[in-house]
Amino acid sequence: MMIDIFARDLAARYVALWNEPDAGLRRAAIRELWAEDGAHILHPPQEAREAAARVGFAASTFEAHGYDELELRVTRAYEDFVAPGVYVFRPGPDVVRLRDVVKFTWEMAPAGGGDAAGGGVEFLVLGRDGRIKADYQFPGL
Repeated sequence: MMIDIFARDLAARYVALWNEPDAGLRRAAIRELWAEDGAHILHPPQEAREAAARVGFAASTFEAHGYDELELRVTRAYEDFVAPGVYVFRPGPDVVRLRDVVKFTWEMAPAGGGDAAGGGVEFLVLGRDGRIKADYQFPGL
């Protein structure tokens, strides 16, 4: 039987991970949120797909599997967007759960406040223990 998880809490912890400055805390949060064989599957923005196509790669998805790759993915996003002090990630208000799937939106907003500069939709497929088995990310509000 699926462990009962409050979808809003899960979405808040998930988004907080991407803002976490401490590498050790990020690593621990990844292990708490994802199953050991969990995956993050990103539908890359159009410009990324076009850049990959120019050099001969079909980039229909970008994928990270397992804790090491997930940590690299989250760390890179943190370093590129949050660490410079330009942006923060925040969850949207529209978190819903249907059986083993949690869906929510998120925003990338200026660190000083203001309107979102970007964002997307997240679909988290949960395992029986309540941890993420598959994380499908669709950037672009």
